[in-house]
Amino acid sequence: MDEDTAIINENTRKEKIKVFFVNNAKKIITIISTLVLILFGYFAFQEFEKKNKIKLADRYNFAKIEFISGDKNNKVKNELIDIVNEKDRTYSPLALYFLIDNNIISENKKINELFDIVINETSLEKEIKNLVIYKKALFNSDFESENNLIKILNPIINSDSVWKSHALYLMGEYFYYKNHKQKSKEFFNQILTLENSNPNIKIEAEKRLNRDLSD
Repeated sequence: MDEDTAIINENTRKEKIKVFFVNNAKKIITIISTLVLILFGYFAFQEFEKKNKIKLADRYNFAKIEFISGDKNNKVKNELIDIVNEKDRTYSPLALYFLIDNNIISENKKINELFDIVINETSLEKEIKNLVIYKKALFNSDFESENNLIKILNPIINSDSVWKSHALYLMGEYFYYKNHKQKSKEFFNQILTLENSNPNIKIEAEKRLNRDLSD
């Protein structure tokens, strides 16, 4: 009797499953098709990104080779600017740094525009973005006003970034060379009380305070 009941229950369960699939065949096919398309789209996009990354690497390396070999015309400059405008997390910052380090662009306004593309429009990891912000401030420190320089660095100074001590040190040095010693001391002292200060930056801040700002 128990065996017969079990068989009946099993048959009933199978029949219910069969009816469910028959009644919902269109929905199930649609769901499966959608999942397949999503997976296909994902892998196709990954492949596209991979190929695009290789192309950007080739373009960047070719521009570097052209410049190093002595070809310093506008073609190299424009190619590197185009790479920055690609908003790639790897090669856009590298192209920008190469432009700056080799003085390929002389207009400060244009360089800051390129910095803003990398900082605001490129998908960077948090600390990589903070590094680019710090480099922008470093670039501007020779000619910008203190308000603009602090404005650039505020996202780092108001955070717990690993680059915070570097930003504070840059402002300390900026005010020291402007002969604003009290402001300079304030920034150097912040480095000493910061929990995650870079050890080398902390040592340099202590030296500056003890040697030049002790009175």
